[in-house]
Amino acid sequence: MRLLLMSDTHLPKRAKQLPAPLLAELPRADVVIHAGDWVDTATLDLLESRSNRFIGVYGNNDGPELRARLPEIARADLDGLRVGVVHETGAAQGRETRCAARFPDLDVLVFGHSHIPWDTTAPTGLRLLNPGSPTDRRRQPHCTYMTAAVKDGELTEVRLHPLPPRTTGDG
Repeated sequence: MRLLLMSDTHLPKRAKQLPAPLLAELPRADVVIHAGDWVDTATLDLLESRSNRFIGVYGNNDGPELRARLPEIARADLDGLRVGVVHETGAAQGRETRCAARFPDLDVLVFGHSHIPWDTTAPTGLRLLNPGSPTDRRRQPHCTYMTAAVKDGELTEVRLHPLPPRTTGDG
């Protein structure tokens, strides 16, 4: 099972559209996960219509329309892997301990908010993944997204994908 992970798309404020390399991954993914801060409903409509399976949550920048359609926290069993999605997890310091206590029933927690890619494992075994942002790199060298695979209840092939800089006219 192939996963496509993204967060903090902030469309159309940070870009006019999702980057082409990210859109090219949609048909290859069995599950598309978005960890919030969409800003517009058009991106949600696009991902829902083009995803084999979609899991998403709202973020702190998402208004009433998105909050009416998305949960604050999502959970799914993906081939035996217990996955959760949330937008905010708080400060980086102490994140693993805090999230392991808050989500003791999960194997993987996908989150966003910081726009900073993150891949760590809590002492309890909870894997924490932040795919960064495909449209707003903030203080990072690149905009990013992640892909991963699930096989027999195990997360494998986690890969962070840096995106090329946008050219004039991309947003």
